Amino acid sequence: MSDSTSKKPWKNFSMWRGRLPHWRADEVTYYLTFRHRRALTDEERTVLYNQILRLDGRDLSIESLCVLAEDTELLVKQPSQQKSKRADLSKIVEKAKAQAGKRIISKTLERFPPFYEESYDRIVRDQAEFEEKLEAIMTSPERVGLSQDASQYHCLYISTSATL
Repeated sequence: MSDSTSKKPWKNFSMWRGRLPHWRADEVTYYLTFRHRRALTDEERTVLYNQILRLDGRDLSIESLCVLAEDTELLVKQPSQQKSKRADLSKIVEKAKAQAGKRIISKTLERFPPFYEESYDRIVRDQAEFEEKLEAIMTSPERVGLSQDASQYHCLYISTSATL
């Protein structure tokens, strides 16, 4: 049964499962987060922030990004490309995490990067959810005590054109 308020299905929808379920579709915004194995230092947060931000405009359109001591959160879109040419979102983010991890462990001499391998991602369903996630990311530096003014936090990025 269909009515005028029902939503259209996503284009080219697919699912796969690692430790966590992952949904993929074209022309959607994703909320993505991953935890760190330990609290990152200020310098380590900056390394990870810069590495992920390098993806903006190339592999992803980053709407927002915040690297905290204990976790990282993003709102991203993948540019439209032919499905055969588009890299998987998880692989793009995991590669950036691996590169940042190599730089961090070269200084700390740890055996493993300080963040967990798999990320949690979710397709943002509507404008209300987008605004809720964006607000949560924007205020997270204040919420966890890393900054009294989130707009001044150096590992927070909000695109000037952030939209669903």
